[in-house]
Amino acid sequence: MSFKKLSNYLLLFSSYHLSRISGNPKIWGYPTTLSVEPTTSCNLRCPECPSGLRSFTRPTGMIEKQLFQNIIDQSKDYLTYLHIYFQGEPFLHPKFMDMVSYADKNKVFTSTSTNAHYLNEKNVKSILDSGLKQLIVSMDGITQEIYEDYRIGGNLEKVKAGLELLIQKRKEAKLHFPRIVLQFLVTGKNEHQIPALKDWAKDIGVDELQLKTTQIYDFENGSPLIPKDHKYSRYLPKGDGTWKLKKEIENKCWRMWQGAVFTWDGNMLPCCFDKDGQHVMGKITLTNLKEIWNNEIYSLFRKQLMDDRSQIDICKNCTE
Repeated sequence: MSFKKLSNYLLLFSSYHLSRISGNPKIWGYPTTLSVEPTTSCNLRCPECPSGLRSFTRPTGMIEKQLFQNIIDQSKDYLTYLHIYFQGEPFLHPKFMDMVSYADKNKVFTSTSTNAHYLNEKNVKSILDSGLKQLIVSMDGITQEIYEDYRIGGNLEKVKAGLELLIQKRKEAKLHFPRIVLQFLVTGKNEHQIPALKDWAKDIGVDELQLKTTQIYDFENGSPLIPKDHKYSRYLPKGDGTWKLKKEIENKCWRMWQGAVFTWDGNMLPCCFDKDGQHVMGKITLTNLKEIWNNEIYSLFRKQLMDDRSQIDICKNCTE
């Protein structure tokens, strides 16, 4: 944190609320959070993920190190949080830890998400040396049978061993970072394992356990992935055999003022729900970040969101 970053955040917050009052989008300041995609490649085939399904309609690939550094150079004075992840498994990028180190050396708080199949001795050492501040590990089952039902192609024992190794090495090095967040996507097939998961997470010493609701494509007709315990669900039955979002869509979204997403090839997207890159606000290889953030395309998108968010496709399955 710095005075400049704090001031920028306050400007964004103020312009967001002024925009809501006036009905006209105004943007003061620059993104305080960003997600940057290292790669679209993944070793698993999760059924509700474009990477897992290999179903992208946009180009796939890996970000060039120079492009990543360009994004950091243009945003580092304002960033309070950088998630080096969007789609894919970041540890498949051969220069991933170099990118983390570059952001950390530029005083940017770094986070990433992983399925933890690459937490071996070599990578664990690189993680601890990189300055990474937060590692989110996705693990959606406490037994192999349940785990692989969603994380298709995954090996739960490998995930457990890698996570335990990282926590052990962090302790031996007397480090506080990266903070380990164990993330559990609650589905109708694994919700019964939550008590056992809590016990295991406590035993190995993760810093936080997150029970996360699962985004379901085509949720209207229901899915076995929707939990029976509705407190873990984004959706509720309507009583006629169909389903609806638990939370009504409102014509507002702080994310449109707070931050954005960069795909591996430099496209700037409004948020992480635009997995196929249908709403490109601009391309950082052609113009700079500040110009994209303030351009007419972005302004019109924010205006549409405030007028009638239900008309934006990527907002129809979002509970922001």
